[in-house]
Amino acid sequence: MMDFFWSLGSFVVALGILVTAHEYGHFWVARKCGVKVERFSVGFGKAIWRRKGKDGTEYVLAMIPLGGYVKMLDERVEDVPEHMLGQAFNRKSVWQRIAIVSAGPIANFIFAIIALYFMFLIGVPSVKPIISDTIADSPASVIKVTEPSQVIAVDGKKVRDWEEVNLALVGHIGAQNLSITVASLANLTPVMNAEKDAALIGKTYQLDTKAWKFDPEKESPITALGLKVYRPSLKPIVGAVIEGSAADQAQVKVGDTILSINDKPYGDWASFVALVQQSANKSLSLKIKRDGEILILPVTPKAEKNAEGKLVGLIGISPKSPKWPENMLIQMEYGIVGSALNAVDRTWQLTAVSVKTIAKLFTGDVSVKNLSGPISIAQGAGRSADYGLVRFLGFLALISISLGIINLMPVPVLDGGHLLFYFIEVVTGRPVPERVQEIGFKIGAVMLLLLMSVALFNDFSRL
Repeated sequence: MMDFFWSLGSFVVALGILVTAHEYGHFWVARKCGVKVERFSVGFGKAIWRRKGKDGTEYVLAMIPLGGYVKMLDERVEDVPEHMLGQAFNRKSVWQRIAIVSAGPIANFIFAIIALYFMFLIGVPSVKPIISDTIADSPASVIKVTEPSQVIAVDGKKVRDWEEVNLALVGHIGAQNLSITVASLANLTPVMNAEKDAALIGKTYQLDTKAWKFDPEKESPITALGLKVYRPSLKPIVGAVIEGSAADQAQVKVGDTILSINDKPYGDWASFVALVQQSANKSLSLKIKRDGEILILPVTPKAEKNAEGKLVGLIGISPKSPKWPENMLIQMEYGIVGSALNAVDRTWQLTAVSVKTIAKLFTGDVSVKNLSGPISIAQGAGRSADYGLVRFLGFLALISISLGIINLMPVPVLDGGHLLFYFIEVVTGRPVPERVQEIGFKIGAVMLLLLMSVALFNDFSRL
């Protein structure tokens, strides 16, 4: 229950920040263009806080935190006194109206750059993209790995950690081929610095990706491509026990060392997990060592459905996190200028990948099952907040970019739909008839409702 409220709170805070940034873009440019702004609202519905500013604008915080709006003086909405006609939105030139409407999405991109700037300035501890091997008969099987090696570039684009590799690969879904450049572990630097590996020289392999497909709910593009991610060996030491789980009920404690299960000596964590998963609702004998004492604990894995809908056994423990070798760690931290350059570059990458992903929804390379709604976003907000300010800033930047792109889509009701009508006005020299706009807005509302319905259905199916 606490996880629910934490995710909900993080979601409300994140959405409030992003909505404020978006609406402030409209507000600021409207004021600069001489438009009278009557209300600036974060949220919809009944106001829980309001204040009248010296500028005559009413600032409102409303009860439903799922958006916001800027109410401008407009003859199409209400009667405007003659002495205020010059401050009405509809009386402004088409280019001023374009500037006001586009300012919201643009503010989202600017906010993303600012969030990423502070993220890189603070520093993001991460892990270098080291592979231990490749999967046979996969696109990546052409890469010959004789020792742990670092992926240093994807299609010529330098990558420094697994997040950047993942981002680069997602952008190539549906491509016929791509190149992967790897460098031997022997050439890696022994310090945690993002700049040191920039000059690494490796070997480039061309991968045939015509048949490369993957389901984001079941695997990452990294493993789907056939790259085996290097991980330090997991020791048989319990690092966490989920409250109320089968292991908790069996009195398994953090710090216990697993010696055997059903008299079968512990081999590795993967084999241990496989045996537990095969033993749903079956009693197991777990031999552990605690403070020098040997204990035998009976534990019965609880049966739960996995991502494929199959029943598997779970006992609710995870191993103690292993220590990573220093030369495999990296600190994504830059100075004042470097943070700004990397923030702009990351924003551009995220924007490009997001646009390509939306396009691939129409080509079928990406399934509509991958669409996420407010529930998934709330869960993402909660998880990122768990990791601290740095990860939360990265999450805010990603969602802000997504909001900016979605709002620019040429769908009536969204900012992009308004811009479409205004650009038609620029070309034809006269406004699009209001009747046509009304029909467009109704169609756009239905399209948006259908899209949200699919996203919510996907959210609930993932719960």
